Amino acid sequence: MDLITIILCALITIGTFLFMEGVAWFTHKYIMHGFLWTWHKSHHKVHDHALERNDLFALVFSVPSIGLLYYSTIVTNQPYLTAMGIGIFLYGLFYFIFHDVIVHQRIKWRPKSRSHYLNRMINAHYIHHVKRSKEDGQAFGFLYAPKKFEKTDIKEVK
Repeated sequence: MDLITIILCALITIGTFLFMEGVAWFTHKYIMHGFLWTWHKSHHKVHDHALERNDLFALVFSVPSIGLLYYSTIVTNQPYLTAMGIGIFLYGLFYFIFHDVIVHQRIKWRPKSRSHYLNRMINAHYIHHVKRSKEDGQAFGFLYAPKKFEKTDIKEVK
């Protein structure tokens, strides 16, 4: 692979990763809090079990990444499609670490030193969980939080 292809693949991976935040925001606001609320509402309820119906979304969101990686490496050898598959995968990995591990503590670990931005993202997600219904929500992003979520008195949610 030549240098130009490597650079383009890196840019495509980064661009796909960034694009996925928009996809996630749209999906969270209009699909999860819309017609697939029947899956997502399990995530807005307090419970003591490890899995919830909302986890089905992880399977759904993994399909494009797996499909692109399979098709681009096994079927066609297309590095640009591979880069897209990697970008989607990396977004899913960051989402899992931030959302499931750091915020909801599904694996008991939280960084001891947190940046202002990480605290803002966590606060935005706690604000999102104040509403236990599909209506009137806010803060639908997963890895981006506007400055208006900088400070809050919201307590942690599980």
